[in-house]
Amino acid sequence: MKIGLNTDSLGALSLEETLDAAAELGLDTVEFGLGGWSSAPHVDIAELLGSEAARDRLTGMLRERGLAISALNASGNPLHPGEIGPADAKLAHDAVALAKLLGVSRVIMMSGLPGGGPEEKTPNWITSSWPLEAMEMLEWQWTERVIPFWRELAKAGEAAGVRFCVENHGRQCVYNPESYFRLREAIGPAVGMNFDPSHLIWMGGDSVAAIEALGTEHIYHFHGKDTRIEPEARVNGTLDVKHVTPVVGRTWNFVPLGHGLSRRGWLEVVMALRRAGYDDVISIENEDYTLETRAAIEESVQTLRFAIAESGRRLGL
Repeated sequence: MKIGLNTDSLGALSLEETLDAAAELGLDTVEFGLGGWSSAPHVDIAELLGSEAARDRLTGMLRERGLAISALNASGNPLHPGEIGPADAKLAHDAVALAKLLGVSRVIMMSGLPGGGPEEKTPNWITSSWPLEAMEMLEWQWTERVIPFWRELAKAGEAAGVRFCVENHGRQCVYNPESYFRLREAIGPAVGMNFDPSHLIWMGGDSVAAIEALGTEHIYHFHGKDTRIEPEARVNGTLDVKHVTPVVGRTWNFVPLGHGLSRRGWLEVVMALRRAGYDDVISIENEDYTLETRAAIEESVQTLRFAIAESGRRLGL
């Protein structure tokens, strides 16, 4: 099993400094954000698409440090009913083209979230079956927007030898295993899940149970990211519209691995992955605002090293 890093976690550093940091931490892979929700601090997708020299320079920098690319990340909302949607949809197709040029087999994306009907101008996340119009809106989203978009994109991915790793994320049509299975049933193996425990945690799910339900057939990539449920959740529940900072007063917060789930909890997660047959990258995505960034990433690396080593020992690997 390998440990990687979503390089947005070190977005304040240059590409060279970020790759140096990953190498110093003894990591195996990196994951680059290309745009959309990412500011793309380390790579320029247009430059890489248009310049073989730029691609060679990037791959050379990785090779010098013993690093590989686990995935390209094109997360955004390609189904947004406004101008964002077409731009993020183009990013997805460009990401496929770049992945093929770089020899990368995985593109991470969000499933997307359209409006609740053809006249809506903003995305609408349906989280309840009541009032009853919610179910009509949800069905319209899936049949008229989600499935048609993904059928088209899947063809492009299959032609390029690229698989899509759809992240379970709140305020997206795919936010848990059940909603993912609806997409997979309609699209097929061109899509799998980029499983992110942190989002399932704040929605009240259990990562080990979800991994067991998904299995290696459906987990294409895995984010090492943790969430701590705060005492305020006992009063207000975990639906929280407050900004991610300040962290005080929120009902949940993203934290380094081991600060939400315990170290033993992460051991159970890694053991579940191993039992499911997943022997691939856990890519650390740091969005913690409680510690200095490098310290937070180091904490996550240490937690994963413990969990990987101990799970291997226990399972005789």
